[in-house]
Amino acid sequence: MQYLREDLTLTGAHVGCETSQCGACTVLMDGQAVKSCTILAVQADGASVTTIEGLAPIGMLHPIQQAFWDEHGVQCGFCTPGMVLSTAALLADDADPSEATIRHGLEGNICRCTGYHNIVLAVQAAGKAIAAGAAPELVLNRDAALAR
Repeated sequence: MQYLREDLTLTGAHVGCETSQCGACTVLMDGQAVKSCTILAVQADGASVTTIEGLAPIGMLHPIQQAFWDEHGVQCGFCTPGMVLSTAALLADDADPSEATIRHGLEGNICRCTGYHNIVLAVQAAGKAIAAGAAPELVLNRDAALAR
């Protein structure tokens, strides 16, 4: 996480607990949600790593981000990048998850502001939007960083 935040200035992965308990630092590594506070940069060498900054093209919202906005699945926003990326991994495995599956899939991400109800609604809405073909192509962070 230090490399992402300090060297690449990709600050969307938030420093939370630093013990892999809160999920605020979640990123996608080769499409899987991982807590970046437990991954050394050398472990990610050669892997595709996507942070919230690379989820959608600059100036656009990914359908998951749009669904979190539309369904009021955010409050303070601290946990949101991790929730969104965990949702991306969840929906990649199951495009139409049940409420129980969503709650189980996000249990490693803690939100201290909401009761999770609107987050679950956002995940369901995002799944429907993605199934309808609304997802933009993912932008890899290394490419996005070079384009800046």
